[in-house]
Amino acid sequence: MTHYIPITDADRVEMLKTIGVERIEDLFESVPADYRFPTLTLPAPLSEPELRRELSRLERQNAHAGSYAIFLGAGAYNHFVPAAVDQILRRGEFYTAYTPYQPEVSQGTLQAIFEYQSLICALTGMDVANASHYDGGTALAEAAIMAINVVRGRRKIVVAPGVNPQYRAVMRTLLQGVDVEVVGDENPEASLADVAALVDQTTAALVVQSPDFFGVLHDLRPLTAAAHAAGALMVAHFDPIALGLFQTPGEAGADIATAEGQPLGVGLSFGGPYLGIFTCRQQYVHKIAGRLVGVTRDVDGRLAYVLTLRAREQDIRRERATSNICTNQGLMALAAAVYLSLLGRRGLRQVAELCYHRAHYAAAQIAQLPGYQVLDRGPFFKEFVVKTPRPAGKINAALREQGIVGGYDLAGDYPHLGDAMLLCATEMNSRADIDALVAALRAAA
Repeated sequence: MTHYIPITDADRVEMLKTIGVERIEDLFESVPADYRFPTLTLPAPLSEPELRRELSRLERQNAHAGSYAIFLGAGAYNHFVPAAVDQILRRGEFYTAYTPYQPEVSQGTLQAIFEYQSLICALTGMDVANASHYDGGTALAEAAIMAINVVRGRRKIVVAPGVNPQYRAVMRTLLQGVDVEVVGDENPEASLADVAALVDQTTAALVVQSPDFFGVLHDLRPLTAAAHAAGALMVAHFDPIALGLFQTPGEAGADIATAEGQPLGVGLSFGGPYLGIFTCRQQYVHKIAGRLVGVTRDVDGRLAYVLTLRAREQDIRRERATSNICTNQGLMALAAAVYLSLLGRRGLRQVAELCYHRAHYAAAQIAQLPGYQVLDRGPFFKEFVVKTPRPAGKINAALREQGIVGGYDLAGDYPHLGDAMLLCATEMNSRADIDALVAALRAAA
């Protein structure tokens, strides 16, 4: 039996009649005659073994994360993904599951989401985690929207220039047309103290990132105090791997905390889909977007998982929706839950330590190269800024010839830095990889 029901000639004639044409060729009348039905010069057909051999030959010409040493971060990171993550994701009951409208037939999906929420709350020190948003940029934009809805009558968002520039662009896109002012990042050299000074009685939220876009770690507690003193909310964007070693949003006193969950077992995946982590304090839960799964007991006393809260975007009144809640994010949330469960507290700390030490080893070696300068912007986690003797784009082109993906070219987003790149090292970069990078940078100077 085929996977579809083929149409008959009579079906085809009836379909053409319905749309008002006699022949299939009539559908292409708008295409110039010379290009309408060209003669195709195709090679002879191949057998299946021959075809597989040819596809394998073509595949070997592609560059991928397994064939190149990657030192590019800036929001998407080359972390190790245990094989068990993909093995569980590909189970049919998870892979094909849709939004769990009916809890009586969705207990597995609901439990997976509940476990994800519980793990994220334990990781961040926050009260509530939803499931979830499309990526880190969307989650951060949703935090700004939520802050405006929580702090009534305030229409200003203060955002630090050290927040990922792509995330700031997403925030401005989602806030356009709703009479909200976004300030603070006009001056790329503004300090966090300068940004905090902009918070006033019209501010709904102060938005900061730690580690910031440049990899620098910040103590967010003074900023939280400044925001709260003005009656504004504190929104903290974080790296989930960094929480294995450093200050959590809960410890910083954040009201809303967001992250890109891609490092937690999702992989690079050609740029997506990723996972927008979103957490908040219990008192603001009634304004949260997305799904919240809770646990209760049924009439027979058995443990049961239910959708405790789901935003209107999920079901009805979609014309009034303000949020982007994607069904697929249940699968990405599951990947994060599996990853965190496999690593545990010790494993996550070990990954964070490897990132920290390898990034600092790389920075120390690069700092000794003639023509290069590692900028001292403060304590950093796994990313750091390097001033380069030539435009970063040209140096990256030379690195690719050596099988190395170099850093993020900062010329477009932070032109005041001049020729500079943002380099990243994770547990996937061995000492040999770093030494090869240093040698290639020396040759490319």
